[in-house]
Formats: sequence, structure tokens, C-alpha cells
Amino acid sequence: MAHPNEASALWVPAGWKAAVSHIAAFLIALLFIIAGVWKITDPFGAAARLVEARVPASLSLIGAVLLGVGELFAGVLILVPRYRRWGAWLISAMLVFFVIYIGALYDVLRGEECNCFPWVKRAIGPGFFIGDGIMLALAVIAGWWARPSRGIRGAVLVLLAVAVFAGASYGVHVTMKAWIMAPESITVDGKPFPLREGRVLLFFYNPECAHCMEVARAMSTFQWNSGVTIISAALEQPHFAEQFVSATGLPALITDDVEPLREVYSPNTVPYIVALENGRVKQSFVSFEEPDFESRLKALGFTN
Repeated sequence: MAHPNEASALWVPAGWKAAVSHIAAFLIALLFIIAGVWKITDPFGAAARLVEARVPASLSLIGAVLLGVGELFAGVLILVPRYRRWGAWLISAMLVFFVIYIGALYDVLRGEECNCFPWVKRAIGPGFFIGDGIMLALAVIAGWWARPSRGIRGAVLVLLAVAVFAGASYGVHVTMKAWIMAPESITVDGKPFPLREGRVLLFFYNPECAHCMEVARAMSTFQWNSGVTIISAALEQPHFAEQFVSATGLPALITDDVEPLREVYSPNTVPYIVALENGRVKQSFVSFEEPDFESRLKALGFTN
């Protein structure tokens, strides 16, 4: 008669296989946990990255939060031996989806930066697929030599904890945005300009950014309400600011006080627009699809 534990022992890997599984799980978990925490704690910045990857603006914020939850949840699962296979399946599924998505839009996104993971700078190209292939191999190795997962209740509790964390983080960000007060004044065209009076549109850009130029040219055709002041802030190459404003026809003033604005509003992508009313943030813009962009400005009372 077979020993009662003989069948269950079939999945127990050899010592070196278990060690490789642990190492692979740790490496891929580290990447996904960091990526998930980053998206959850900076949902608006992550949403801007998704917009750059051609995700519709209306879905970018909820997509960033859900993606962050999924990455953090999968990273925790693959790190815990009891749930490792489930985490490996989930991470593998996400990586395959990323590869298919980027592959389908490869001609459009080629050369663009893919900041899926913080501090990891990589452009869309052959290297992207090699990198994701390596991560997929790590996930498969970690799951292949892991014990069968069990304890669905514990996994659900982990998911609920991650979801609560994401919800709390989102609430904090929304509250902070609502209460952010603009600097009292900045230097604009060599003179002090009050930011806490009236309606001000801050336009963060890079003069060498083609998309920034397209948005500025589109804004030059808008019918701006009287009392609205547009202030352009070049995050890079500020010596080209005057040339940029002139070439695009944007009716904007130019400020060199970029650092005080950067500290307050943390523009992590360009173009980036902040609509202020009496120093308070009315709305931030990372998507400029028409006619939605102009319609939102009109609803705020900035255009007619």
C-alpha cells in the first residue's frame, strides 16, 4: 500500500528547484510590488502614463488604479509560497497582455518611453519585448517549481487589503488636490504676478515636445474668456520658451519660476495643465483629446 503522503509528495521540488523558485519569485515580486505601490500612491501620474500609451483618457485613472491593485496583489501572492502559483498565473497573464497590447500598437508607440515600472527607463522597441520575456520566464519558473496554491480565503483577504489601500490612497490624493494652494506670486515676463487672484491656466511643457506643440496650437484657437491668464512654464530648455510661444500662437505669458510650481504641482509628464481659480486647483489635464478637452475648459468657465 502506498504511503498516504506519497501522492502529495510528487509536487515537492528538489532542493535546487525550490531555491530557484524562491529567487525567481522574489525578483518578479519586487518589480510588481514596487510598480503596484507606485501606481496606487500616484494614481494621477500613472494615469498620465497610460494616456501616453494610447489608453482613452476617460479610462486612464480607473485603469491606473486597477492596474496598480492587480500588480501589487500578484506581487504579494507570488512572494508567499502558499499562493505562489496563483501569483505566477496572474503575473504571466498580465505580461502576456502587455506584450499583445504593445505589439498591436507597436508602429504608433515605437520609440516612446514605457515607464511601467518606476526608475526603469526603457523605450518601446525590441528591448521591451526582451525585458517582458525575461519577466515572464521568471514568473513561469517561480510557479512551475512551486507547490499547488491553496487557501482562497487568505488570497481574497490580501486582495481586499490591497483594494482598501488603493481606495484610501486615491481619497488622500483627491483631497490634497482640492486643498493645494498656489504660490502667492511668481515672476512672469520679469514682473511679479499674483496666482491667487482670478483664473489662471498653468501650461507645463517641453519646447522640443511635438505633442506639446500640437496642444499649444490647438489652444491658440480657443475662445478664452476675459480674465483668464495663461502662463507657460518650460520644464526643460527654457531658453526656447519665447520661440515656442511665438511659433504656436499660444496667447500665454512666460515664467522662469518653474521650480516653485514644480514643487507644488509635480508635473510628471508633458504637456500638463493646471486650471486655477483664486489659487485653488479646479482641474488638472493630462489628456487633450478633442472635443473633450475644450468642453471641460468651457465647463470650468475658462473658454466660451
